[in-house]
Amino acid sequence: MDKIRIEEMIRSLGRLNTKNMYNNDFFLTWEKTLDELKGTFAVADTLRAMRERNISTRIFDSGLGISLFRDQSTRTRFSYASACNMLGLEEQVLDESKSQVAHGETIRETANMISFMADVIGIRDDMYIGKGHTYMKEVADSVEAGYRDGVLEQRPTLVNLQCDIDHPTQSMSDALHLINHFGGIENLKGKKIAMSWAYSPSYGKPLSVPQGIVGLMTRFGAEVHLAHPKGYEIMPEVEEVAGINAERSGGKFVKSNSMAEAFRDADIVYPKSWAPFAAMEKRTNLYADGDDAGIAALEKDLLAQNAKHMDWETTEELMATTKNGKALYMHCLPADITDVSCKQGEVAASVFERYRVPMYKEASYKPYIIAAMIFLAKVRNPSEKLMELLVKEAKRAL
Repeated sequence: MDKIRIEEMIRSLGRLNTKNMYNNDFFLTWEKTLDELKGTFAVADTLRAMRERNISTRIFDSGLGISLFRDQSTRTRFSYASACNMLGLEEQVLDESKSQVAHGETIRETANMISFMADVIGIRDDMYIGKGHTYMKEVADSVEAGYRDGVLEQRPTLVNLQCDIDHPTQSMSDALHLINHFGGIENLKGKKIAMSWAYSPSYGKPLSVPQGIVGLMTRFGAEVHLAHPKGYEIMPEVEEVAGINAERSGGKFVKSNSMAEAFRDADIVYPKSWAPFAAMEKRTNLYADGDDAGIAALEKDLLAQNAKHMDWETTEELMATTKNGKALYMHCLPADITDVSCKQGEVAASVFERYRVPMYKEASYKPYIIAAMIFLAKVRNPSEKLMELLVKEAKRAL
């Protein structure tokens, strides 16, 4: 991208109202205004364009980006580290097993002790319904109090790297992929997106990816079709958010128990396994009670329940029913690929392989989205700072 085009992007950012993102956190996409979402996309695209031109985007000379992952991660973990590094921060991983958390240290104390030179805290806590988002809010409240009381010289921004309700860095990356694929956010209006459950031979996958997709894509006037077998419902409050979003944007939010119906004439398909909301609630309670036998029994029941729906697989035949047989296939990865990573899974190997490069491109937006979230929280005038970096044109690689 040439310098003139980057300047145009920065000027368009300056026309958006993102001032409330300064010194603030990023928890759920539906808490952000459309200007704030568009601002995040604009900063992410600008940072990417500048990096492609070998221009440094470091806005920090020092500082820490703390990360806490309570679940396994590849893409989000490395995207967060990349985002911190891109802006000039050093990532420091909080391993709770090696901290005083194991000895009963309170959330308030831990939050303050890790934040002395921290500018951002990224947390993934997605396994237990009613826990992850609540924990993140408590950490944010604790560092806010520490800053207010003079314990901390700066107030770290908290970025939700996936909780039990939403996965904003994933859904925002997915959205930016679609915006660039279709040539603009306005071109998402009217597009049919199939957010469908798909069979997996594993159990307990979080709800936050499908919830994040229906909660965000309905903001842009798309027709979002949520499909799953009976019993695999997502959180009702997120469905309510999606319905309100669709009504306001002129889009649609449709629910069904048919993968075929969701795929028919779809422009985009996003087949992904997740656990039933009711089962995730039950698992949370069993873990709280330390009921190992109950957890084992629940896992056995859920695997048997999944096995009743092995036909919920993205096949070539199903893809042929999409719009002109050429819908864009998306996945947050890793996918359960039939005859590759498992005997039978979410997607046929031929479908996955055909869309492998687009999916890798989809994932490549995440470091820039996370960096944009941090940037907007730490820079009072983001368009002015980006223009300053562009004019300075300091070389990233000398």
